[in-house]
Amino acid sequence: MSGVDRDSILRKRKILNDPVYGFITIPDQLLHEIIEHPYFQRLRRIKQVGMSHLVYPGANHTRFHHALGAMHLMREAILSLRDKGVKISEEEARGAMVAILLHDIGHGPYSHSLEFSLVQEVTHEHISSLLMEKLNDHFNGALSTGIKIFRNEYPKNFLHQLVSSQLDMDRLDYLSRDSFFTGVSEGVVSNQRIIKMLDVHDDRLVVEEKGIYSIEKFIVARRLMYWQVYLHKTVVSAEKLLINILSRAKILAKEGIDIFASQALRFFLDQDYGVSDFKSNEEVIRNFVLLDDYDILGAIKVWTQHSDRILSDLCLRMVNRKLFRVKLSNDPFQAEYLERMKSETINQLNIDERDLKYYLQVDELTNSAYDNASNRIFILRKSGKLVDLAEASDNQALVAQTKPVNKNVLFCLKSVEKKLMG
Repeated sequence: MSGVDRDSILRKRKILNDPVYGFITIPDQLLHEIIEHPYFQRLRRIKQVGMSHLVYPGANHTRFHHALGAMHLMREAILSLRDKGVKISEEEARGAMVAILLHDIGHGPYSHSLEFSLVQEVTHEHISSLLMEKLNDHFNGALSTGIKIFRNEYPKNFLHQLVSSQLDMDRLDYLSRDSFFTGVSEGVVSNQRIIKMLDVHDDRLVVEEKGIYSIEKFIVARRLMYWQVYLHKTVVSAEKLLINILSRAKILAKEGIDIFASQALRFFLDQDYGVSDFKSNEEVIRNFVLLDDYDILGAIKVWTQHSDRILSDLCLRMVNRKLFRVKLSNDPFQAEYLERMKSETINQLNIDERDLKYYLQVDELTNSAYDNASNRIFILRKSGKLVDLAEASDNQALVAQTKPVNKNVLFCLKSVEKKLMG
């Protein structure tokens, strides 16, 4: 970037009108050109909260929105920390903004669903890291600092914490943004106050003691948003249905059965690809960056007319929002009850037992609002002592939230449940 003069940088400075924060600034040429790149523009076509729009009709915002918002909060955090005397160079500031801007670039269609169906346990973090390397080559090494910060390989650990921790700019943005677009007001957090309360102590991101109540509200908001939005029963039902659709389509494609798909989608339906393939096979990455929500939705609409009875039925349920019933329980479901579910499902649908998995499944949901076993949030006392948030808080409800909540979940047909209930 040394060859770029100041006038050129200023010409590239852009101001965007964000519905959550108002006017936000893209501060320099590099960030602007990253945003203009097709890898990043693809995020316009990937929903931020997957299938949540089937519960909250306004939740149609995208990963593109979120990444820009997180970049804005990162810029605000850096300015605030500098005001407190924390030394952050221009290169480090740009690197932190690059890291947060690109932290979700590896997401597949409909957020996490692709990680469980089309590819073999390849997380979006893995793919984000690989795509950052590709972009770094394109921008002649200008992203190197950002990549090191993203991977926690940069000497200043607190910069990575701003990107990925229990109090990072990613979480601060998605809670506010998802709350705004879903209308779930419990997710509203005071981003500006939290950012103003951040400090650095011994290369660790900490919170000033007077900001503890804002952090408590942040933890509670995150817990409520998970149960009301991200793990809402209907949202979870829709995501499970989508995973089952893609799994069925993949089985049919690998058996040589003709199935409509875009070129990129067909590439992942025909073969299994894991982490090593993403690293070594250029064609895998090339097809992945062509995939977005439209590939999946377009295929599902066509598959409603497919000759395979199970695939067409699953797709019709998705298109017409005829989703699975979701039953939650603190205790495991009784074997006798599951056997009755199994028999009734097979009887109603007239399917083979081997295909029962598409209509009857048992799983588990976990919600951990604050994990004080790792990557903790520390409160900086006026005395200079660091104290874990759970220890510093006088809110017993917050202390209770350090323990993850696990629930057993059963996916079944509504007609089957109704029959068994008599």
